Amino acid sequence: MIERQVDIATRDGATTTFICHPDRGGPFPVIIFFMDAPAIREELRDMARRLATSGYYVMLPNLYYRAGVMELGPLPASPDDPARQRMMDLMYSLKIPMVMADGDALLDYADQDDAASGGQAGCLGYCMSGQFAINFAARHPERINAAASLYGTYLVTDEADSPHLVASKADAELYFACAETDRWAPLEMVEALSQALEGLDVEAEVEIYPGVEHGFAFPQRAAYDKAAAETHWCRLLSLFERRLK
Repeated sequence: MIERQVDIATRDGATTTFICHPDRGGPFPVIIFFMDAPAIREELRDMARRLATSGYYVMLPNLYYRAGVMELGPLPASPDDPARQRMMDLMYSLKIPMVMADGDALLDYADQDDAASGGQAGCLGYCMSGQFAINFAARHPERINAAASLYGTYLVTDEADSPHLVASKADAELYFACAETDRWAPLEMVEALSQALEGLDVEAEVEIYPGVEHGFAFPQRAAYDKAAAETHWCRLLSLFERRLK
């Protein structure tokens, strides 16, 4: 495997991005991995590596670069702790147009790298970034052919860029993995999402993972569930294998 960390120029500065891909057999289809709220950490780098071993050029950008933040470190469990409040403030500082511009810069960078394929690409996002992955697929229907939201939040909102609305603009296969117990994306939201997608001309699946909570795919989280996490990996890898040639 080849991995490196680079600063990729964006319209607002530069996002430090972890890139990994196999050391032979390229060029490889690009997958953009949008981070969750606790920021860049080795846990996410390991997940990016796992994707890359299946034959992909994986890009994991730091979305908090505008605030000068790279890693937050271990977070206390208490929601009232100042460190956790700082994370929430950073999360709410991100807006969909900002992340879309970052994604554009990532694709531009990949297009200049011989290790990356210029063909069909994919994206995925966990937690706060589920909405970003779906919006990015809608933004680039000619390029993004597979997108996944993993226990994504804000999937149904009153905004024009709500994922349940913009999904109609995507030409990608969309996959939504949802936890049965999730205060950030309750089952009422998941049902509203499913109903909205049924009325659209889009290839999409909404899957509820029974008996698990938000964050079930992250090995370092208390909510980690190995069986559900491995199922989610099976779904992701099958999606990208079908759609990224």
